Amino acid sequence: PDYETKDTDILAAFRVTPQPGVPPEEAGAAVAAESSTGTWTTVWTDGLTSLDRYKGRCYHIEPVAGEESQFIAYVAYPLDLFEEGSVTNMFTSIVGNVFGFKALRALRLEDLRIPIAYVKTFQGPPHGIQVERDKLNKYGRPLLGCTIKPKLGLSAKNYGRAV
Repeated sequence: PDYETKDTDILAAFRVTPQPGVPPEEAGAAVAAESSTGTWTTVWTDGLTSLDRYKGRCYHIEPVAGEESQFIAYVAYPLDLFEEGSVTNMFTSIVGNVFGFKALRALRLEDLRIPIAYVKTFQGPPHGIQVERDKLNKYGRPLLGCTIKPKLGLSAKNYGRAV
């Protein structure tokens, strides 16, 4: 926890419940490693890149008030770890594989701070909202994208009603 965060770091706060016997610092470091450059085993490709440049760092841990075995682990990720303009890449890295980690009984992403430097890498839509509304012929209401539930089993008529 001696890392000083940078303005360009992506900052995550995880609620961590370590397995019995696992110190909070070790659990926080494990979350930082597993969600960036680390893995549960040694791989031959580790020597092919500068892991120090890309690794996540747990820079602070604090207990959760009123919860005996829970902690907030604050993790900083360098911008170079992520593909520019890709929310999918960022979330796959940060939350993709770490939730099944054996050193933890429970893990939850509580907060995520995305720096302006990363936000600026997103180009935005190729055209504005008016073009989308014209294509859909929908005006005067929000446009929402979602997965209809249940995903299976609706008749075509009921699916159409839901959409």
